[in-house]
Amino acid sequence: MGNKIIALFIAFIMPVGCLLLLDGLDILNVLGRENRPFVKRYVALTDEMEQSNAIKVNDTLWHTVPDFSFDGHTGRKVTHNDFKDKIFIADFFFSHCPSICPQMSKQLQRVQYEFRKDTMIKILSHTVDPERDSIPRLAEYAELYEADSTKWLFVTGSKVDLYEQARKGYYVVITEGDGGAEDFIHTPNLVLVDKERVIRGYYDGTKEEEVNQMMMDIKTVQLEYLWAAGRKAKE
Repeated sequence: MGNKIIALFIAFIMPVGCLLLLDGLDILNVLGRENRPFVKRYVALTDEMEQSNAIKVNDTLWHTVPDFSFDGHTGRKVTHNDFKDKIFIADFFFSHCPSICPQMSKQLQRVQYEFRKDTMIKILSHTVDPERDSIPRLAEYAELYEADSTKWLFVTGSKVDLYEQARKGYYVVITEGDGGAEDFIHTPNLVLVDKERVIRGYYDGTKEEEVNQMMMDIKTVQLEYLWAAGRKAKE
């Protein structure tokens, strides 16, 4: 039985693997474009919507996450430049939350471990309670979940700016608000964002199966970039 498996590996699996490698990972030539896995994009823009952050993909204008600057748990500013050419996951939490936030952070800890050696993947957690979530408090929270600051950043800042980013940057909630004293956002949504800052998925961060799907989608988006690089190299 063992010899048959080895023979199968040599006769079929190795040649296919070598073909994909030598062909610049252009899997489209093997599977065909119609069979390629795909992760859809979110927030297509209409003429009535704000288009200053738009990017065109396949003749459609897509919203992109706007530039940002917040205070990070490490004591330095965290901006959009820290996520240049990265695929990242964004969420909104608060450190004193007794319900969904610990579940979400535990799942993100799992995501961090899954992609611990992958420098393309990062995580950005925004507090929705900046009055209590000071930088030292966020640092304690980051330590609680063993966050690697090169991969997972926790940020605070102006409540108005944080809530504007949640509503108009990531579209994590549909409620209206002004970021004032009576305004509050509480959502389990994790948001997957690609290198162009286009939103590629929303997932319930309290559910392991949805986080598993998100991790699969991350790998699919990575393949999209590999395919694109392979096609460009052939041009």
